[in-house]
Amino acid sequence: RVALVGLSIIPATTIGLIDVRSVNRDIFIGQIAARYGLTNRAEVEAKIPYIYRHDSNLARPLATPSTADSVFEASGRSLGDIELAARYQLNQGGVNTPYYVANLRTKTRPGKHPFDAPIDPEPNLQRELPTGTGFWGVQPSLTAIFPSDPAVFFGNVSYLWHIKRNVGDGFGKVDPGDAIGATFGMGLALNERASFSLGYEHSTVLRTKQNGRPLIDTRTTQIGTLTFGGSYRLSNRTMLNLTLGVGVTAEAPDLQATLR
Repeated sequence: RVALVGLSIIPATTIGLIDVRSVNRDIFIGQIAARYGLTNRAEVEAKIPYIYRHDSNLARPLATPSTADSVFEASGRSLGDIELAARYQLNQGGVNTPYYVANLRTKTRPGKHPFDAPIDPEPNLQRELPTGTGFWGVQPSLTAIFPSDPAVFFGNVSYLWHIKRNVGDGFGKVDPGDAIGATFGMGLALNERASFSLGYEHSTVLRTKQNGRPLIDTRTTQIGTLTFGGSYRLSNRTMLNLTLGVGVTAEAPDLQATLR
C-alpha cells in the first residue's frame, strides 16, 4: 500500500507524508453447513462460520524520526455472519436440456462488525479485527447446469443487495456497495470416483454510500478469481472436495483454499 499526503513540487519531489507499507492478511474460516431437501426440487440450507483473522503491517512510523520499519499486528476471532439459503429447480432438464435452479441467500450480521473494532491512535489501525460485515444482505441468483457426458458445464448470475442502516458514532447511514456476480466453468469426470473442475468467478462491487452520497475515497471494485477444484468419492455417503482460487485482479485475494 502506498499513500501520499502532501504537495508535489515537480514530478520527482513530494513534500509531505509518504506512507509505504507491506500488508499481509490471513483469514481462516471453519464452517458448519446443513442442507435439507423439502421435495425432489427444493432444498434449504444454513451455514454457521467461525472466523480467525490476522493482519501484519510493516511500515516506517509516520512523522517520527526513524531508521527502521516497525511491525503492527492485529487479530480477531469470533462467530461470522450466518447464512440462510433456499434453492428450487425450475425445470426437469435432461439430455441436451440445461437444468435451471433459482437461489435465494440471506446473510445475517451476528459477527463483530467493523464499527465496533477499537482503533489504535498511533498507526490509526484496528487493534481487534472484525469478523462480520455489520450489514444484512440478500442475494438472488440463477444457476444453469448443462450435462454433456463426461463433462458438466455450469454458470451462475447473482445480485447481492446490502441493506443500509444507521451505524451511529458519527457515521450516520451507511450503504455498502451492492455486488453483481457471474460464474462459469466446467466439471470433468475422470473416473467413477474422481472429477476435476475449472471455473472463473467475477464480482463487480459498487461504491459505498454514506448518508445517501458516494464516499469520495471509494470506487467500483472488480474482483476476479480463477478456480481449480477436485472431488473424490470416498464412499456412497462421503465426498472429499478441494478447491483453489487464484486472484487475477488487484482487489482479489491472492490465494483461497477450501477443503470440504
